[in-house]
Amino acid sequence: MAKQNDRMELKIDATVLLIDDSAESLSVLSGLLLPLYRVLVANQGVAGLRMAARQPGPDLILLDVMMPGMDGYAVLAQLRENPVTRDIPVVFLTAMAEADDIERGLQLGAADYITKPFKPNVVLARVSTQLQAKKARDWMKNQTAMLEAEVTQRMQENDRTQRISIRALAHLAEIRDPETGNHILRTQGYVQLLARGLQRNPRFASTLNTRYIDLLARSAPLHDIGKVGIPDDILLKPGKLTPDEMRVMQKHAKFGSDAIELAEKDIEMPLAFLALAKEIAHWHHEKWDGSGYPDGLAGVVIPVSARIMALADVFDALISARVYKPAMPYAQARDIIVAERGKHFDPDVMDAFLANFTDFVAIAERFKDTDSRVLAASQAKDSP
Repeated sequence: MAKQNDRMELKIDATVLLIDDSAESLSVLSGLLLPLYRVLVANQGVAGLRMAARQPGPDLILLDVMMPGMDGYAVLAQLRENPVTRDIPVVFLTAMAEADDIERGLQLGAADYITKPFKPNVVLARVSTQLQAKKARDWMKNQTAMLEAEVTQRMQENDRTQRISIRALAHLAEIRDPETGNHILRTQGYVQLLARGLQRNPRFASTLNTRYIDLLARSAPLHDIGKVGIPDDILLKPGKLTPDEMRVMQKHAKFGSDAIELAEKDIEMPLAFLALAKEIAHWHHEKWDGSGYPDGLAGVVIPVSARIMALADVFDALISARVYKPAMPYAQARDIIVAERGKHFDPDVMDAFLANFTDFVAIAERFKDTDSRVLAASQAKDSP
């Protein structure tokens, strides 16, 4: 009775599948294992494969090598090919103690082997060892999965925090600027649309990968962050700016990039989206022909991010109502932009705009302005 109790104390929650064409072997092994484990039996390879693939599956398989029809090597090969069964440890049962046969089985992925005739203590010890090892692997696998899930959750939280922070910073500029929050959503959509359209162009293929486009769209709301440094009497002026006022207004591009650069210095690890945000803020008013500001850059010297943002920003400015002007019809805005091909805008960016113009309009309609103050002021200015 004491020995039986000792054996029962060793019992763990595990299922062992026996695959052997010998009724005698199945009987002996079942008698040894049943007091400790759940036991499933199959007297041929095909039946064993079916049982192994059921859910929940066995924790360990004891597999006879020499069986008619499908031998143990063939069964093991199929177990390893099936994603459901590939990780189940397999111990070969063999009457052949030759080193070559054992080596072949281990090379095919067997975890161990037990020779016939069976020695009870050896069988129990090797089964216990394999089950304990599997339990440890499963625990590690679960811990890894939990860690990966936690890392994913943290990354998602960081991503949300980053996006919210960007929107908050962008809204700071909007508080002082008559543009609305929907301007952010529209320009983000335009930028993403243009970038995806340019992916097929060999000139841009190496730059505009999925990661870059995501960062570009994420950075776009910060393009006018520098406007917080422009005096109200200039920023909010309803009429045309004087040359001196325009020079002050143009400083917002450098104000924005300088602010982002200061933020970069406060962090230990550089963030890719801040690098793009700085490009966009500083150079989105540059023009393809070199007549823009603040640095008078021309052609491909202007960063791709800024060239894309330039067209998106101009289109949205044209179609949006402001306190100093009404909204322009989409077709008219398109014609104005087309006339600037090769002058204000990169010709390839211009072509991507035309190819996706219908989608531009869809984005504009989806995030149409509803700011009653801006619309009312614009309509009042436009009325006789």
